[in-house]
This record gives sequence, C-alpha cells and structure tokens, in this order.
Amino acid sequence: MGLEASSLKGLESNEYLERFCSEETLSVFDPIWNKLFSHSIKPVLLRDDDFLLDTTMEKCRANLILNNLKTRNVTALIEVFVSRANELQISVQTSDNIFIWQAYNCLFIIRSILKYLYSNLTEEACFQQLEKVSKNSMSNGTSSPIPEPSDPVELLLGTLVQVLVELPITNLTYILHLEAINTMVVVLSQQMFMASKTALKLSSYRFLMQGEISHLSVPLTRRLLSHYIEQRIPPYPCWNNDNSGSIVIGVASGIWNILRKGVGLSPHDDIMEALKEHSLAKQSLYLLLILVNHCTGRGETENIPNPYRAAIIACSNDLSPSPEEAVQSPEAPRQATLTFKISFTKLYNSICQQINTDETTLLLYLLTFENVEFMSYIMAKSDIETLVLPMIQTLYNAPMSSTHHIYMSLIILLILSEEELFNLQIHDISLKNISWYTERNIGEITLGGLIILVIIRTIQYNILKMRDKYLHTNCLASLANMSSKFRSLHPYVAQRLVSLFETLGKRYLKLLQNVDEHPPEQDQEIELAQDIAVLEEVVRMVLEILNSTLSNQLSQNRHLVYTLLYKKDSLQPFRSQEATQDLVANLDTVINYFTKRLGKDYHNYTANQVMEQIEDGVLHWKPDILKKFPELKFRYVEEDSPEAFFVPYVWSLIFQRSGIHWTNINMDLFNLEPEVYA
Repeated sequence: MGLEASSLKGLESNEYLERFCSEETLSVFDPIWNKLFSHSIKPVLLRDDDFLLDTTMEKCRANLILNNLKTRNVTALIEVFVSRANELQISVQTSDNIFIWQAYNCLFIIRSILKYLYSNLTEEACFQQLEKVSKNSMSNGTSSPIPEPSDPVELLLGTLVQVLVELPITNLTYILHLEAINTMVVVLSQQMFMASKTALKLSSYRFLMQGEISHLSVPLTRRLLSHYIEQRIPPYPCWNNDNSGSIVIGVASGIWNILRKGVGLSPHDDIMEALKEHSLAKQSLYLLLILVNHCTGRGETENIPNPYRAAIIACSNDLSPSPEEAVQSPEAPRQATLTFKISFTKLYNSICQQINTDETTLLLYLLTFENVEFMSYIMAKSDIETLVLPMIQTLYNAPMSSTHHIYMSLIILLILSEEELFNLQIHDISLKNISWYTERNIGEITLGGLIILVIIRTIQYNILKMRDKYLHTNCLASLANMSSKFRSLHPYVAQRLVSLFETLGKRYLKLLQNVDEHPPEQDQEIELAQDIAVLEEVVRMVLEILNSTLSNQLSQNRHLVYTLLYKKDSLQPFRSQEATQDLVANLDTVINYFTKRLGKDYHNYTANQVMEQIEDGVLHWKPDILKKFPELKFRYVEEDSPEAFFVPYVWSLIFQRSGIHWTNINMDLFNLEPEVYA
C-alpha cells in the first residue's frame, strides 16, 4: 500500500483520524491503522511548526481525551507500534521503506498525544487515560524480550530503547531513530509539569533506572554518545522525490507557508535545514543529559543507582591498554557495572567544536568532574587551547551568554586548574592576534595570560551586573590554583591583576566608610555585615594570589614587580587592616627590596631603565626572605542537592532548543516569560 500526502489543513477532516478520536473502539488488528499511518504531513522538526500542529489538532485531541477513557484507543495505538517495532529489523533488511515510514508516523502520533496529556492533564488524569496493558493482549517476540511492564508507557519506553540500541541507522531509519529519541524526551518531560515530585517518584524514570530494560543502559548510553560524537549529516530524506524511486510525501509548501505567515512566523521550507538544526546528534545529547542528571542519588532521601550516569562516568578510551570490560561504579559501589569504550580522540574533537553551546558544556562538566580517564586524556593533550579558548570566549562575551553557561564554564576552568600540569602547560602555549579580544591590542600572549585577563574581566562584570558571590569565589579560586605557576605575564596582564586589587579594595574601603558615616538601620545591619565580610575575603584572596605568584615565580614575572612598584600606594590603607596586613607586609618586602636597588633617583628613570634594574635585582633575589603562607589549593565541590540546579537547567534548554513545542501554562519546573503564541 502506498503512502498518501496530506496537508496540515486537512488533518482535522481526515476520516481515519476522526475514527481514532471518536467513540469507536479500535482493535489492534483493525486495518484502519495501515490507512491512518499512510497519511502524513511533512516531518515536524521545528518548534514553530510543532506549535502550528498543536493549534490545528486542538479539537481532535479534545475529542480523543473525552472518548479515550472508554475506547482505550491510545493504549491500542501504543500496542500497534510495539508490535510493528518487532518487524523493523526485517524491514531494514528488505528495504521496506513503506513499513518504516508507517512506523515513524505511528510513533509521531503517539508522541503528539503523550505531549498533550503530560502538559495539560494532572498526573491522575494521565494515569486514567493510559490504562494498563491487559495481559496477553499481544506478543513481544523480540530477540531481547522484556517482561510486560505495568503500563503502556513503560511498554513503549522499553520498545524505544530496543529500537535505539538494536536497529541499525540507515538513510531509511535515520528519521525513525530521531523520532524515537524525541518520544522518549516527551515521556520524560513529565518532570517539567510535576516539579513537586522528584524523578524517582515518576514511574517512567523508575522503569528506566530499575526496570528490566535498564540492562540496556550501557549500550543505550554508548549509542547516544556515539551519535553526538559522529555528528552525522542527515541523509537526503527518503520522503523527497528523486530518480531512484523514493517516496514522495509532505504538505504543499505553499499551504504550509501560508499557515506559518498567518501567525507571523517565517517560512521554512527546507526540511534538510530543519534536520540539521535538530539533528540526531543534538537530540541524542538532550536525551543523554536527561538520563544522567536525574536520579543521581545526590541530595535524595531515597538512593537508587543510575546506570546511565555510571556508564558514562566509567567509559574509557578505545585505545586504553586495559582489557577489563567491567569497572566498579562510583554510583553503585556494591554493584559491578559494565561500561564501554569509545574514541576519546573523536569525543574530544566533537566537544571542542561544540563547546560554545550550553549542552556540550554540561557534557564536558560531567566528564571532567567524574570521568578520571577522560580528565587524564585532556591533560595529555598538546592542543589544550582548542578546548579552553571557546570557553573563555564564552566568559568574555558574558553579556550575550546565559548566566548558567557562564557559571558552568567557570566551574570547568576551576576543575582544570586543580591539575598542576594544566597550570604549567597554559603558560607554554603562545597565542597571536586573538580577534575577539577587543579591549586592547595585546599582540602575542600566552594562553595562561589570556585566561587571567578574561577571568578578571568576568569578576568586574559580575561586580557591575550579576553580583553573584559564588561566581566571585569560583573565579578567584581558579586564579589562586594557577597563581604559583604564573610565568612570563604580559605587561597588560600584570596591570590588570594589580588593578583588580585596586578596584575591589576601593569598594571595600568605601563600604566601610559609608557604614561609619551612615550607620545602617537594624534590618539592614546583618546584610551589610555580610557584604563587608564577602568583600574582605575577596580582597584578601587577591592579595594571596599576588603573594603566591611572587613567592614562587618572582624571577619569571618582572612586569608584575614593575606594576607593584608603580602602584605601591594602593597598598597603604591595607597595611593596618588586621585581615590583610600580613599579606601586605610580604608585598612590601618585595617593593622595598627593588626600591632600594633602584636608588633615590628612580623617579627620573624611564620605564626601560626601571626594567633593567628589576632584571638585575632578580638575579640576586632570595625567595626565602618572604614569609611562607599555605599553598593555595581549591577544589570544586558540588552543592548538597545538585539536581536542584541541573534538572531545571537541562529542561530549560530542551524546552527552548529541541524543536519540540510545549505549552508553558502548567509548567512549574522553571520560570519563563509567557510565549507570544502559547
């Protein structure tokens, strides 16, 4: 049976769709299914198009919800897909593109219905709509059978996992894999509308984490990560007409564009462009982020192993000499967890190409924070700048980046700065003509110097705009970790370091002065005291960073010595401050040593003459005359309940960028501005 083209305009009057939504109960063996799946619109891959479809199908969905409590046609539809999924392998072998396309259409209808249910009905109402599958209503018959789950959604999830793991990706099945991932995302999107419940209390998550299908968690994790790594170019769609006899299907572009323009949306006729925007690689990463960031056991009263997170944490390089196929999972210390090997070279390259996105930054965070072998691989790379430069460019463009993206990029820098090899390597890498750094023409600079400049700029931006004390802490912790290895700092970098102290010091002194001159009201006293304490801590950290550099690398940082001599008066107010006087005393030791070598007439020296005297003084410098302070070492530690940050973050990205349209009326996981068309 061939496939028939159907326009969006005619969907509501489609006789087979009307029967499905009506009071008629359809058997899983009814021939209507073939006819229903043979009518299709062009694949809906963009959020705007998905919204148009939702608007067009509003009446049909309302009728379905009203009648389904009696007919259970939604359950029958899921059973039909599961039955057909068992025959997909044969269809691929025989190139039965008609059957594959019908399976796609079936799954797309299921996804549209479930999305409507989860975003508009209560949990109890959804449960009533999705009646449990009756025993022996159908046979699974797969090579990897799964016990019959307790409800049709679990049955669907198990089948989708098997499709993603076992069905090969060809030009014919690409769109089906994409739809399988999107459907899983929609099923798991319950979390967006049921934020009062943790994922552990939602049956779909428990089934994936603990159900029988969890035995496929490792191959599913590997498959999703492989899709991301490969960044496979979408194949020329099988529904386009070409000379090889492929299927012709889709709406007339004129009708589609009229509908889009009618609600003020721009035309988008090119299905290939839509596929590239929401490719298998991108959607796979979204699903992977959902699986690894829910049910992590961190901050939960009930702790269950997350096999997907355990798999990606323990995955190893395919070039690793270790023959072991099993490792002990840090997420489940009593349970040996099978993991997988993957090309770290390809993974690293893909991350470097996509690191300017929030999604890839989240993936990199997980790998650097949890996967020891991948972190070791990064440290061994000689081209670390390909990874770091896009991250610090994100920080440099802070006004155009999301707060979360800035925060995650800083955390990754902090994690990297915990490694001594990283702190050494970044000052050996020379960069020229950094076009995006426009504040000053710095010519040639080391990667380490550029990192310092961008972090200082981020601190100053935070002072003016964000006022986030945790961001301050992470910035300064990264600088502190790197400070003992600062080498050959560019003159401008040295100036910015000392200027940072000046800026923060002035704010601190001004705040103290305001308190003395205008004592705060009682209700403001506590908050003001906290602000003073935070600023005092920040000022001290900057002094510690300067001390660490001069104690360990003075001979390698002549320009920093020069800047300190030039700006020595800025230290005066802090020589008597209890919190800073010990650190300032050390800096004074350096200043006095070089001032003495310069002599009384140094005010008449040119900059070059001063630098010559500093060069000569460095040769006779004895580091042991400085007071020793504890080595600056900061380690990143996650908050007690990290899911409170990561779960809304991941879902906000999916909501805005996945190409799937959800109404935000009943959403309670995160706040959004009301949609102009929702």
